[in-house]
Amino acid sequence: MANNEKTSKGVASKAGKQLKDEKSSAAEKSVAGSALTQTPDKKKK
Repeated sequence: MANNEKTSKGVASKAGKQLKDEKSSAAEKSVAGSALTQTPDKKKK
């Protein structure tokens, strides 16, 4: 994956929900966590 690729807001939102879901497997949570680490940094105003 190139360094400039980032996870979209929609995917990040779904990944967060996946991490909170008690029924998610460890593999699903691992993928969700990986997606969240690739989200763009929030810019300070």
